[in-house]
Amino acid sequence: MVEVPAAEPAVADLRSRYDATSSLGVPAHITVLFPFMSPDEITSDVLREAQGALTAVKPFEFSLTKVGRFPVTSYLCPEPPEPFNALTNALVGRFPMFRPYGGAHGDIVPHLTVAHGDSERADSAAVELERRLSMLDPIRTWCSAVTLLENSSGRWKRMHVIELGARNVHTLG
Repeated sequence: MVEVPAAEPAVADLRSRYDATSSLGVPAHITVLFPFMSPDEITSDVLREAQGALTAVKPFEFSLTKVGRFPVTSYLCPEPPEPFNALTNALVGRFPMFRPYGGAHGDIVPHLTVAHGDSERADSAAVELERRLSMLDPIRTWCSAVTLLENSSGRWKRMHVIELGARNVHTLG
């Protein structure tokens, strides 16, 4: 995932109400590839492979200024979406057995989920997001790393950080 701390002031309270992953330790983020392998399968070789796949994508700037909808989800749309697609495609190219969302969707739609679960809750969150975006300065930020999370304890925590355009993976304690 790409962590997006710049979005937290605008979405943290909505995510805590409407996105169950928020209470499990998942920060505001844009998913790059999910599902991925279990933590006990992630070896130093796997991390080197992931790093090698991601070196082709350089750090990039993006903004979150538009609300999007899936049937039971409301989200912020990153602009431009292409670098996020490049991150996903790079990892899928290196790990073809892991498809975005298990292959359930044909297209990759980069997004920062704010509400998920049912259409009524997603509608409420989308209305509030639209209101907030009209009042706030645009959310503009930078992507310079991909974070690998794991949830073997039932709570999500950072396991590794892969810097874009670099040759290093940071393992977190």
